[in-house]
Amino acid sequence: MKKYFFILLLITYNLSAQIEFEDYFENKALRFDYLHIGNNSEETFVFDEMKLEPYFSGSFNSLIDTFYYGNHFFKVKDSQSGKLIYSRGFSSLFQEWQSTEEATKYKRAFNETIIMPFPKKQVILEILSRDKTQQNNFVVKYTHVINPIDYFISEERGIKYKSEKINDAGNPNEKLDIVFIPEGYTESELDDFRDKAREFTDYLLSFEPFKSNTDAINIWVVMAPSIDTGTDIPRDNVWKNTIVNSSFYTFDSERYLMTTDIKTLRDIASSVPYDQIVILVNTDKYGGGAIYNYYSLTAANNPSSANVFVHEFGHGLAGLADEYGNDPTYIDYYPSGVEPWEPNITTLVDFENKWKDLISENTPIPTPDTEDYRNVIGVFEGAGYVPNGVYRSTYDSIMRSLSEKGFNIVSQRAMEKIINFYAH
Repeated sequence: MKKYFFILLLITYNLSAQIEFEDYFENKALRFDYLHIGNNSEETFVFDEMKLEPYFSGSFNSLIDTFYYGNHFFKVKDSQSGKLIYSRGFSSLFQEWQSTEEATKYKRAFNETIIMPFPKKQVILEILSRDKTQQNNFVVKYTHVINPIDYFISEERGIKYKSEKINDAGNPNEKLDIVFIPEGYTESELDDFRDKAREFTDYLLSFEPFKSNTDAINIWVVMAPSIDTGTDIPRDNVWKNTIVNSSFYTFDSERYLMTTDIKTLRDIASSVPYDQIVILVNTDKYGGGAIYNYYSLTAANNPSSANVFVHEFGHGLAGLADEYGNDPTYIDYYPSGVEPWEPNITTLVDFENKWKDLISENTPIPTPDTEDYRNVIGVFEGAGYVPNGVYRSTYDSIMRSLSEKGFNIVSQRAMEKIINFYAH
């Protein structure tokens, strides 16, 4: 299985290497907006609109996603030849909501967006979701033909906010670009936001693999003010007029601080080239959240905020799973008999393609949770929100508890590959 997987990746890489960016794309971005609608067992994708954005910050060389991370995936194919010319994996707030109790009772709609380089010729967009079988394969759920000369592709630009580059590594098309967005910072508080972004940048770059890759990472701030300070806290009847409409109690979980206003968020982020969005919320209440290849969000002023930020960015950048096992929010999020796609957890269904190569022959699988194995790479039970059946690689890490100030080797390896993918 491992040999076959390596061959598949090699073939995919070779296909990617054969694609010349200039043959198919312009150096700007196309944003495709849609509604994701359904309940716990059904989903439908409905087209909303397309927008021209000024920056495509991705690598001109890494056009084809070779990781296959995420609960969703999109492919862009040349309409005439059918050739795959661009792809990316991602996750969504809708998919998380599908695993909540509310989704067993109601249907709900979420705004979502995907970004691609702007095509020169007509292309076919396919959006895929995982089928949740033992193979966890991607299945095409929606297809849309995109004509780049369609006059309904909006070229309207909202407010172009002031921006600054607080870590300058070079050409955005050759670097990982991270943008910090302020939430609940009024005009007079934007200097505080910029200072906090710099503080968090320094903190992130003190951890591996970021410390060794500082010269591969651009970090931006966009100075977009809110009318009110703070964020919504529905259970306390606190409602604030803020720029990206974040709120605590997402899915009725007090600490889950998120936004569903992804279109406004993308509008603000488009002021600069970006690959990853980080939202800093001007509150001292504990909370945050992140979605792979979508955004990461952190309450900025809590004593634990810096570690929460690093933890959440692990989700947003590399799709790292939570390594704790005591959260009942989600129902059967990692079903037995299915290997999770996340690189840092396993159900042992396909452990060969996880971190088995890092385990000493003297370390038992599963690994006992005893002092003898506290500092080794192993297979420790309890992760992915449940105490049994899902395993992590170390006794502790920042993906398990905020008291541990760093990523384990398995997570570092996964993030290093992602950084190299962008900075290629």
